[in-house]
Amino acid sequence: MFSRRLLLAATPGLLAAPALAQPAWPNKPVKVIVGFPPGGSLDVMTRLAAEQMTQRLGQSFIVETRSGASGNIGAEAIARAHPDGYTIGTVSMHNVVINPMLFTRLPFDPENDFAWISAMWDLPNVVAVSPQHCPAKTLAEFITWAKQRPGGISYGSSGVGSTIHLSGAYLLGRNGIAGTHVAFRGAAQTIPAILSGDIQLAVDNLASYTGVLADGSIRGLGITMPERWPTLPNIPTMAEAGMDNFNVSPWHLWAGPAGMPAEIQHRISREVRAAWADPALQRRAIEIGARLTGSTPEEAKARLRRETPAWAEMVRISGAKPE
Repeated sequence: MFSRRLLLAATPGLLAAPALAQPAWPNKPVKVIVGFPPGGSLDVMTRLAAEQMTQRLGQSFIVETRSGASGNIGAEAIARAHPDGYTIGTVSMHNVVINPMLFTRLPFDPENDFAWISAMWDLPNVVAVSPQHCPAKTLAEFITWAKQRPGGISYGSSGVGSTIHLSGAYLLGRNGIAGTHVAFRGAAQTIPAILSGDIQLAVDNLASYTGVLADGSIRGLGITMPERWPTLPNIPTMAEAGMDNFNVSPWHLWAGPAGMPAEIQHRISREVRAAWADPALQRRAIEIGARLTGSTPEEAKARLRRETPAWAEMVRISGAKPE
């Protein structure tokens, strides 16, 4: 009886006791995975974004490299992470739009393994050649020169299924140029191969080439955007260079693993869009070779679905196949 009275007396207090509050996010460092090597365009832009989020949210956003397999290793690491908001990362649209068309098996499910956070930036490609090993000064001259080479040319990319691989294959396929694809781990390997003459071409992310384009060691024959790039006004657009319908602007998202709390997705999205609204930061990105975007999670998902048919057609026309 005594015990029962004690229990009844204690019960109202127990019922009134507040639940233990969950610590506010973020209360510890956030890991930001990037699936390409240090020094490349995605690494540079991911670090810029992490720097901004560190300043805005008061916790360190620490970039971790998981490169290889055309970005699939990094994407898998994001998809397999614990969905608590402390592991996010950069996912290229080619990982979740193009690679399912080129790989019979992927280490993740593009539809169900990710929580989209925000579109982050667009990265136009540039047709890059070496003035020391290629005499062409225009895209038309390159096409003529490449067709006359015994055995064709070699072109580089960051891996099978990447937008860089696809863009190179598309350029050659549309112009009847014989070519051999050479996969590298990123622009840090591709650029030296162009400079040495080991490969003759890359249709690669402009952001990785701004320095070598500016100093003249690499020649740009065309930029895959509707308008010329502000800091490289002497490089024509692909349409100006003689190739219509080649406005290829690979873009990238931030994502977390499926099951990530929606409030954290939207919190990061809001902070990204607020940061990217800064004109000084927009100019900094242009100088790097990127155009800042930003979006809601819903807008990012809708863009992926909207652009899938166009990339499927590009895969078909290019004839790109897994190697």
